[in-house]
Amino acid sequence: MKFGPVSVQNAEGCLLAHSLQGAGGRIAKGTRLGREDVTSLQAAGYDEVIVARLEPGDLHEDRAAQQLAEAIAPEPQTLGLRISGAGAGRVNLYATTPGVVRIETARIMGINSVDPMISVATVPEYHRVDADGMIATIKIIAYAVSQTHLQSAMAAAAGAIRVLPPVFRTATLIETRVSEDIPSDKGRAAMAGRLARMGIDLSGRVVVRHESSEIAAALRQAPGEILLILTGSATSDPMDVAPEALRQAGGAMTRFGMPVDPGNLLFLGHLGDRPVIGLPGCARSPALNGADWVFERVACGIPVSSFDIAAMGVGGLLKEIPTRPRPRREDTA
Repeated sequence: MKFGPVSVQNAEGCLLAHSLQGAGGRIAKGTRLGREDVTSLQAAGYDEVIVARLEPGDLHEDRAAQQLAEAIAPEPQTLGLRISGAGAGRVNLYATTPGVVRIETARIMGINSVDPMISVATVPEYHRVDADGMIATIKIIAYAVSQTHLQSAMAAAAGAIRVLPPVFRTATLIETRVSEDIPSDKGRAAMAGRLARMGIDLSGRVVVRHESSEIAAALRQAPGEILLILTGSATSDPMDVAPEALRQAGGAMTRFGMPVDPGNLLFLGHLGDRPVIGLPGCARSPALNGADWVFERVACGIPVSSFDIAAMGVGGLLKEIPTRPRPRREDTA
C-alpha cells in the first residue's frame, strides 16, 4: 500500500486518509474517492489530499478484518460466538451465551506478531461474559494489509477464542447460624444474582446450626448440582467446621484458602461428582471477589485445581476495603 499526498485530480479510486469538508458535504476518512468526490474537493479549493492506494497483493481493511474474524471463529455458533459486520477495518466478536471466555494466548500472540497492522484485542482469560457481551475486537490498523501477512495471521487463528457455557443448571446454598437468629438474606440474594447471570437456579433456602454434623446432613440432602456453603462464622482452618462437614458427608477438599483478596477464606472440594464451594464472607456482597473466579469456572465445567487457585494471586488484589479491622496500608503522615 502506498500512503501520502496526491493531487486531487489524480485521487479518484484512492482511499481518503483524513475526513475533509468538500463543497458538497463532508467526506469521511476511508472513503474510496469517486468522480463526484474529486469534483467536490476541487470546488472546495483542495489541490492535494492525503490518500492510501492499494497495490497488488493488498487487501482492504474491512475484508481483511472480516476474513480474520472468520478464521478465528470458523464455526461461530459452536464456539459460542457471533461475528459483527466490518466497518473502519474493525470486526467485533460477541458471546451468544453467558459463560466463561477461554483464550488461546499463544494463538493471539501469533496473530499479533505477524504484522503490526493486524491486531486482535480480547478480554482476559477466564473472563465471565453475559450473552451478547463483546469479548474481542479485530482491527486492521492501516487502510489495507498484505494478503500474505493476513494468511500468515490466519494460519493458527482457528479456535483461539471461545465461550464455555454453564454445564450445571441448579445449585443449593447452605447457610449456617451461630445463634437462634436466622441470617440476613443479604448473602443469599448476592449469590442468587451470581447464579442467575449464569442461568443457574437456586433451590430453596437451607439454614442449619454452625455444626459439622448439621452441615454434613444438609450437604447429603441438598438437591443442587453445585453445593455452596456460607457460614455464619468465618472458616479459618482446613479443620474448621465447614471443611470437616464436607469430609463427614463423604466428600473431599481440593484447596483451602486462596491468594485473592477479598476472598482468602474460600475452600473448594467435591461430594461425589458435585462441586462444593465454601464461600468467604465477602460473597455476601455482589462486588467481585475471589469466590467469583472459582464459581464461574466451576459452573462452566472447567476443572479447578489447587495450582489453578494458587495462580490467581497475580492480579488477585482486587480492591482495598476501608472498613477492614487491620487495613493493608497504614498512614505514615
